Amino acid sequence: MIDQLLIAGLFAALLGSLIFTRWPAVWVFVCTMLLAYFCGLVDTEEVLAKASNGGVVTLVLLLLVSIGLEKLSWLPRLSDRLITPSYASSLLRLGSATAFFSAFVNNTAVVATLAHTVRSNRHHPASRLLIPLSYAAILGGTTTLIGTSTNLIVSSFLEDATGQGLAFFDFLAVGLAVTALGLAVVLASARLLPRGSAEQLDINEYLIEVEVSADSGLIGKNISENRLRDLEDLFLVEIVRDNHLISPVAPQEYIEAGDKLIFSGDIKQVNTLESFEGLHLFAVDEGLLRENMMEVIVMPNATIEGKTIKESGFRSLFDAAVVGMRRGGKRLSGKLGNITIQAGDNLMLAVGPDFNERKNLDKNFVVIDDSVGALKTTPFQNYFITATLLVVIALASMELVPLIKGAAFLLACMLVLGVVRGAELRRRFPFELWLIIASALILSQALNNSGLVALLADTLRDQLAGLGPYAALAGIFLGTLVLTEMMTNNAAAALSFPIAFGLAESYGLNPMPFVMAVAYGASASFLTPYGYTTNLMVQNLGGYELRDYFRVGLPLSVVYALTVILLLPRLFPF
Repeated sequence: MIDQLLIAGLFAALLGSLIFTRWPAVWVFVCTMLLAYFCGLVDTEEVLAKASNGGVVTLVLLLLVSIGLEKLSWLPRLSDRLITPSYASSLLRLGSATAFFSAFVNNTAVVATLAHTVRSNRHHPASRLLIPLSYAAILGGTTTLIGTSTNLIVSSFLEDATGQGLAFFDFLAVGLAVTALGLAVVLASARLLPRGSAEQLDINEYLIEVEVSADSGLIGKNISENRLRDLEDLFLVEIVRDNHLISPVAPQEYIEAGDKLIFSGDIKQVNTLESFEGLHLFAVDEGLLRENMMEVIVMPNATIEGKTIKESGFRSLFDAAVVGMRRGGKRLSGKLGNITIQAGDNLMLAVGPDFNERKNLDKNFVVIDDSVGALKTTPFQNYFITATLLVVIALASMELVPLIKGAAFLLACMLVLGVVRGAELRRRFPFELWLIIASALILSQALNNSGLVALLADTLRDQLAGLGPYAALAGIFLGTLVLTEMMTNNAAAALSFPIAFGLAESYGLNPMPFVMAVAYGASASFLTPYGYTTNLMVQNLGGYELRDYFRVGLPLSVVYALTVILLLPRLFPF
């Protein structure tokens, strides 16, 4: 009884922390797991077994494989053909292509690649296409095992509970149905999308260029001595000297005659620069500056989230300076260094030569830039890796070769061919996701050890006895859906699985429909920009407000839920 009360308290604290605080999910899960371990609710052997669970290792391998798949050039080559003068045709082409590639490639990378195409198209406002782009990526991810990390997480839990994870195409039938119907609903609801469009960040709106004259008193002194760091609303981001850039600018950098000083911030405060001797105002030289300007979106749970630009040490962390910032589709002005960074913020950066080599980029940003759509692989690499992927999928589907072995072989091929590098894999290793899943598996074991899962499942069964297993299935799906709108989809799946599996066992039923209900419920994030990364990515790019997601996402959520609840018992009988 004491153990049950203790683990119940830990789970209540876990759930409350995930919903009501901004603490990173990884630390919440790990700290709760350690408390369970130190309180004796799980033993050391169980902790080690869960951390090296075969399903978790498979998940990590497939996420590493996805890094190489992102680089294949099929999607960038196709992207320019997706948008036509017909809006309906463009929406269907874009949605279908996005859904297909999201079934095999990380959907964040798919959306980042296609967002540039959407924003640069001349036929339709970006705001009419970006939310559908995000929703299509979510729907496409529900069609295969590797389409989204949520599916892999549920498979890991199932393998831990039964010794057998989900097959590659277990998701296909329901996934195709919800994708087809979902795209049709999005097309029918398209009139609810805003017709305006957020303009792309333009450096002319953020930068002031001044030239240092030959007789200026600033010459021969460094930035600090000239007090160019002490301006209230303007910030020196770079210097153009003899046709090359000095960016970012160190405080010890000396001023020379002819230097062009590039300031960012509130351009209305340009008169502040008049107090400095020998500075002449000019328009920004776009040609040179465009070469080192990069547009990024801040990721959820980024290390810089919740800090001001100054507090985060942005310049030293990323070898970049923030030139402009937009939130909720609106430009933020004033002293940028004092603005607190939030997930989804759209930043224009002036980057230095080491920016692309920094190991913390993927944790903090999604890059929205021409280079995202650049071809990164040779034709031989494209064909060989694609063919190998298809063979691995076929062999795993026929149960001739375990998926974990096939994924390891595919990753080895990528390394040998140079599609990915060891340093890149180390930099993008999903360490935090591994910690979350391992911790969730350990907490699930603690729930079972205490008998709390069986008690909760029996209580739920008794409450739903008059309604039967269909009501239980619907309840699991809707409960997971609500959780995923309040926290990350991965956390929602990890919390819902033990209850769903225990409920199925309590009824003496096949657990598969309940397991799949958790997977589909955790992916059903259509009502807000916060539950799914791709929704957050497009918010500022399209200038969307919260109501835009709700208006278009509500009919999609209803159709998605009805389709899943009706099909699951038929395809996976109780």
